[in-house]
Amino acid sequence: MLADKDRIFTNLYGFQPWNLDAAQKRGDWDDTKAIIARGQDAIIDEVKASGLRGRGGAGFPTGMKWSFMPKESKDGRPSFLVINADESEPGSCKDREIIRHDPHKLIEGALIAGFAMRARAAYIYIRGEYIREAETMQAAIDEAYEAGLIGKNAAKSGYDFDVFLHRGAGAYICGEETAMIESLEGKKGQPRLKPPFPAGAGLYGCPTTVNNVESIAVVPTIMRRGGAWFASFGRENNKGTKLFQISGHVEKPCVVEEAMSIPFRELIEKHCGGITGGWDNLLAVIPGGSSVPLVPAEQIMDAPMDFDGLKEVGSGLGTAAVIVMDKSTDIVRAISRISYFYKHESCGQCTPCREGTGWMWRVMERLRTGEAAVEEIDMLQQVTKQVEGHTICALGDAAAWPIQGLIKHFRPEMERRIAERESAIREAAE
Repeated sequence: MLADKDRIFTNLYGFQPWNLDAAQKRGDWDDTKAIIARGQDAIIDEVKASGLRGRGGAGFPTGMKWSFMPKESKDGRPSFLVINADESEPGSCKDREIIRHDPHKLIEGALIAGFAMRARAAYIYIRGEYIREAETMQAAIDEAYEAGLIGKNAAKSGYDFDVFLHRGAGAYICGEETAMIESLEGKKGQPRLKPPFPAGAGLYGCPTTVNNVESIAVVPTIMRRGGAWFASFGRENNKGTKLFQISGHVEKPCVVEEAMSIPFRELIEKHCGGITGGWDNLLAVIPGGSSVPLVPAEQIMDAPMDFDGLKEVGSGLGTAAVIVMDKSTDIVRAISRISYFYKHESCGQCTPCREGTGWMWRVMERLRTGEAAVEEIDMLQQVTKQVEGHTICALGDAAAWPIQGLIKHFRPEMERRIAERESAIREAAE
C-alpha cells in the first residue's frame, strides 16, 4: 500500500484550497527555475528513467514520446504541447480531481514538459461538461501569470511559455489526439490519418505532443524526487503511482492514488471497503473505462492492476477507471448500453465504425431481450472483428471490445435469454 509520504496528489479530495498559496505550501513551484536549469535533455532522460507511461489509456512511454519532438525548428515553426483534459471515457474521473483541487501541479508540469520539448505554449483542452473545473483551471492559470510563473521569463528561468485553456463541446471523439487538434483549430472533431504524426505536423501544422493531464501533473514531483524514486513503485515496465477511480458495486466508491501493480482485491479492500454483499457477490469488472473488455470475478481477483497484468486477463488498464459489477447487474444490458454510447459518439468518418456501431447496438438490444437467434451471437462476434482495427482511430476497437468480452465470458447468459423467450412463445402457442 502506498505510504502518505509517497503520494504525489496530496489534495486529491480538496480538503485544502486549490489556490497558489496553498499549492506552494504543498511543495508546488518550489524552485522550478532550478529544474529548468538542468536542461531539456536532462529532463527527458529523468522522465525516461522514471518509467512513466501515458496515463490517458494507451500507456506509451512518456519520455520516449517527448524525445520525438524536433530539437530545433528548421523552418521557424514553433512547437506546442496539448494537454488532454477531455476525459470523456465512461467511468473515468481522475483528471477532473487534479483540475479542480490541484491545478498548479498541471500548470507547473506543463511548463517543465513544454520546456523539455522546446514548446512555445501549452493548450489545455477541457471537456465542455467540466464547467466549474474549467473556471478553477482558468483562475489558476491567471494566478500563475500574475506571479510570473508562466508567460515571459516563466518562473525566472529565461524561458517564455504560455498556457491557454480551451473548452470543448462534449464530444467523446475529441479525446483522440488528432481529433482534439482538429477541434482546437476550430474544425469538426474528426481524427486525422497518420502519418504525419503530431510530432511532425500537429496543431496548426506545427510539431505537437499530446499528453494526458495525469501524465503531465506528475512530472514536477518526478523531477524533484528523481526518476528512480518513481520507478520504485510497481512491476517492471509498469512503474510509478497511479490514480484509480473505482465506481459501481463497492461499499465506498472513490478516486485514490495507489502504487501500480497493486492486486485488485487489495485495492478494493483497502480503499473501498469491499464489494457490496461480499466477494462471493462479485460478477465482473471493467478495469480501465468502458472501452476495455470486462473480466469475470474469478480472473480479476488477484490480477495486478497494471498494463501487463490486465493484458494477461484479456483486458487493459486504460485510464484505470474500475467499474465493479455485482450479481445484481444485468450484464447484457450493461454492455448494450455501452455499445449505444459508442454508436452515439462515432464521428462517422470511417464506414466500419459509422455503420458497425449502430448495427452492433441493434443486435445487442435484441440479444438483451432474447429476441435474437443463437446464430446471431457468432455473427455479432464476426462483425466486431470487421470493425476492430479497420478505422482511423481506436473508437472502432472501443466499440468492439466490450461486446467481444461479453461473448467470451457470458455467452451462456446470452443463450439462456434466447432459449427462455423461445420456450415462452411455444407455451403461449400451446
